[in-house]
Amino acid sequence: MENSSGEESGISDSEIEEYVEKPYQELQSGIYKVKKPNGFLRCPFCAGKKKQEYGFKDLFQHASGVAKGASHRSAKQKATHLALARYLEIDLGFGSAQPTQAADPEPQVSEQKEDIYCWPWIGVVVNIVSDEKTGKQVTDSGFWMKTFSKYKPLGIEVFHDEQEQVAQAVVHFEKEWAGFKNAVDFEKSFEAGHHSKKEWISKKGNLGSAIYGWFARADDYHAEGLMGEYLRKNRELKTLSEVMQKGRQDTENMVVTLANEIDMKNQNLDEMQSKVNEKAMSLSRMLEEKDMLHQAFYEETRKMQRIARDHVQRILAEQEKMNHDLESKKRQLDWRTRELSKREVLTERERQKLDEEKQQNDERNNSLQMASVEQKKADENVLRLVEEQKREKEEALKKILQLEKELDARQKLQLEIEELKGKLEVMKHLGDDDDAAVQRKMKEMREELDQKIDDMNHLEDMNQTLVIKQRQSNDELQEARNVLINALLEMLQSNRTNIGIKRMGEIDEKAFVAECKIRFPIDEAFLKASEGCSLWQENLKDPAWHPFRIIEHNNGETEEVIDEKDEKLMKLKEEWGDEVYKTVTVALKELNEYNPSGRYVINELWNYKEGRKATVKEVVNYIFKNLKTLKRKRNILISSECNVPASKFHLMAG
Repeated sequence: MENSSGEESGISDSEIEEYVEKPYQELQSGIYKVKKPNGFLRCPFCAGKKKQEYGFKDLFQHASGVAKGASHRSAKQKATHLALARYLEIDLGFGSAQPTQAADPEPQVSEQKEDIYCWPWIGVVVNIVSDEKTGKQVTDSGFWMKTFSKYKPLGIEVFHDEQEQVAQAVVHFEKEWAGFKNAVDFEKSFEAGHHSKKEWISKKGNLGSAIYGWFARADDYHAEGLMGEYLRKNRELKTLSEVMQKGRQDTENMVVTLANEIDMKNQNLDEMQSKVNEKAMSLSRMLEEKDMLHQAFYEETRKMQRIARDHVQRILAEQEKMNHDLESKKRQLDWRTRELSKREVLTERERQKLDEEKQQNDERNNSLQMASVEQKKADENVLRLVEEQKREKEEALKKILQLEKELDARQKLQLEIEELKGKLEVMKHLGDDDDAAVQRKMKEMREELDQKIDDMNHLEDMNQTLVIKQRQSNDELQEARNVLINALLEMLQSNRTNIGIKRMGEIDEKAFVAECKIRFPIDEAFLKASEGCSLWQENLKDPAWHPFRIIEHNNGETEEVIDEKDEKLMKLKEEWGDEVYKTVTVALKELNEYNPSGRYVINELWNYKEGRKATVKEVVNYIFKNLKTLKRKRNILISSECNVPASKFHLMAG
């Protein structure tokens, strides 16, 4: 053992022996402690290992295996563990304390001359003759297996001599000591019936029909004939001491191999633990970054709410100022009326003029009063919509924040569950099935894992409830969006503003007009364009026509796109050209996105500047910023209905 260790480590046997003496003396003097207070043993030279509690036999096997060494063991490790094995064997009496095995004991080797056996163990049966009365078949190995089944043979081979009508057979036994015991019992059974090899030799000329058998030895191995050739070809001669020595050597090699495998598995477990720790740290960093992003989002939301609140207060202040100005104008008109009443003239003509002016003033007052009432109603509606939108937005924001908190808790629970699973796997690889402490720890970890899974299921139920509430909030927000569209339909129905109302799914007639101007005279172009646009608008309403196909991207996501090989679309492109084809496909995509079931044109808030759907927040901000312009448009509309010049009406309303 020491010679092989010296060759692997690159140092001589004398140096190994000198290095063994020092740790061996330290073990004897008590510097290194082997026994623990709880009765278990420990390896003082493997302090960093997970397993620190051994039985007497386990610790001796560990020390012997490391001392014999694998290629990755250093000379110091081999020498220290060799000293530990010597200390266990000499000082703690490991050799004398080993219990003897009760089952299949090794035979005691006599100091006299040993018998030489054929190994693996084999028995010989001779003088097998056919028996016509019993119908026994000479070459039937199954019959002989059944006959000698009590000795547990592995197999039986029969050699038949057709000239002498006599057969011989060999009985195979196990290589282990149990097979040796069965072979000895097999031989003793023939000796008890006086049909052993000794009787076979003495009755050579008068054997009769009885069979003879014995345990194959060296003389059978060197015998002439089929039996001897078979034994020399398939067996080898060994004494019992040689078999025992080979068994001990195989056991030692197995111990070394198992010790090396245990060390490699411990190293693999350490690497797995390191990877688990790295993953845990990475997930922790991700959670911290997510918390930082959540905090930034919360602060930005509060900032937006503060800006919106300040904007509403500014609008209310402007409204109060406008009401004050309106009251001042009304008082001025009343003063003028009183002045006109004082200036009565005697002539009829002047009276008529005064009456006409009074009537005009009354009409203007009535119109102004009606405009004031309408303005007040419109302002109240806008403010009510703003408050409702603000309240719904805050509720939706609260629900979103609550959902994010539940999601964070769920992710943390999943992380803890994964960590517990990883720890359970490590404990399974690390711990011994007979170690009560390890089993108790694994049971506690399983109970903790079940509790975490129950908590996660509870969070799943809460998350589902919050999702339902969020959907209800989204329905309420969509209803508020529809109310806002209907209220602002006349004010924002123009594509010349940044924010407006767009009719989704409606074909733009400009492309048809441009194409018809090229093909037809100017007086027919508009009529043809109107007919073509109306025809394809009706085609878009047909629910049976669905010219779309599904494509899958590299990341696994699917998308619904226009099927360019559709018969109708190909005919449209061929008949009207690319620009009309592009206009129709744009309207078709809008219908498929905003109203795929109804296939009719719907109104939608639209951001014309960015070419996308506008949010409620953008519409409200746009209304607040352009409130005076929208009021001016409304005043012009009212003045046209009342036949009052817009400049005068604006002056009176101001």
